[in-house]
Amino acid sequence: MNSKEYNNSCEVTDLKSITPEQIKALQSKALEILLYFKDFCEEHNLLFYLCGGCCIGAIRHNGFIPWDDDVDVFMPRDDYEKLAVLWPQYADTDRYTYCRTNKTENYHDAGVSIRDNNTTFINKHSVDEDICHGLGLEIMPIDGYPNSKFKRFKQLIFAMTFALFNAQRLPDNKGTFLRVLARVIYAIIPSKKLRYKIWKYSEKQMSKYKWDECGYVTELIGSVKGMLLKHPKEWFETAVYKDFNGYKIPVMAGYDQYLRRIFGDYMQLPPEDKRIPKHSTVYINLNEPYKKYKGVYYCVKNK
Repeated sequence: MNSKEYNNSCEVTDLKSITPEQIKALQSKALEILLYFKDFCEEHNLLFYLCGGCCIGAIRHNGFIPWDDDVDVFMPRDDYEKLAVLWPQYADTDRYTYCRTNKTENYHDAGVSIRDNNTTFINKHSVDEDICHGLGLEIMPIDGYPNSKFKRFKQLIFAMTFALFNAQRLPDNKGTFLRVLARVIYAIIPSKKLRYKIWKYSEKQMSKYKWDECGYVTELIGSVKGMLLKHPKEWFETAVYKDFNGYKIPVMAGYDQYLRRIFGDYMQLPPEDKRIPKHSTVYINLNEPYKKYKGVYYCVKNK
C-alpha cells in the first residue's frame, strides 16, 4: 500500500509521517470516544482508568502525549465482562461498536475496543479481516493474582496460551525467538476452530481468580512484562480524576507507583526518535465510515 500522506488533516495512510495537525485531529476524535465511554461507565457504575501513554499524558501533559495515536484504559475484570453485556443494550451502537474477538471475527488484539463506526482506522495486521475498522478506544482487564505459586504458574501458562491463539498473529517487537515459536505453533495447529476452543478455555482459566479472593492483581493482556508483574490491589480499587485535554478523566489511585514500576521516570520525555505513533496503519479517514473502503483498503483480495 502506498504510504502517501494526504493534505486533508483527517486523511492519512502512514502514521510515521503524520503531521502535528493530523495527530491533533486524530486525538480530538479519540477524545470524543473517551468522553462517551466515560459517561457510559459512570451511568452504569463501571470502574475504568487511563493506562499506558494516556495515563502518562494525564500526569505529564494534562492530556494526550503529543505523538500518541490512541486511548488505552484498564478495567477490573468484573467490570470488563459487565461491559460486554451492557453495551449492546444501552449504548449508541449505531455510532459505536463493541469489538472483541470471537468465533467468527478476529481483531488480532487480545483486548476489547470501542470503535467509531463513522471513521476509518485500518491496521495492517487486520487488513484482510471483514470487521469494524473504525477508530477505537482500547480496553484491557486487570485480573486477580492467585495466592498459590502453583495456581499463579498455571495462570501464566493459560495467559500466554490465550495471547497466542486469540491474537492469531505473530507478535510485534517481541524478538526473533517468540516469532519463530509462534510460527511453529500456528503451523502445528492451523485450524481456526481448534484455536478458538483453546483460547476460549484459556481465557476462562486465567481469569477465574476473583478480586475479593486476591491480595494482588496483574495484567494478563498486553506485554509479557505486564503478565509477570503483580501489583497491590489497592492501586486499582479506586480512581482519582486528573485533567485531560480540559476534562476530568479517571486514573488508578496508585498511578504513580504503577507508572514508575512500568516506565521508570515517566516524567522525563523519551528520546526524540521514540516520539512517534505506535500503530502501523494502511489508511485513516476521520470523516468517512470504514465500510466505504471495503475492497479498497481492506478485504482487497475478497473484493
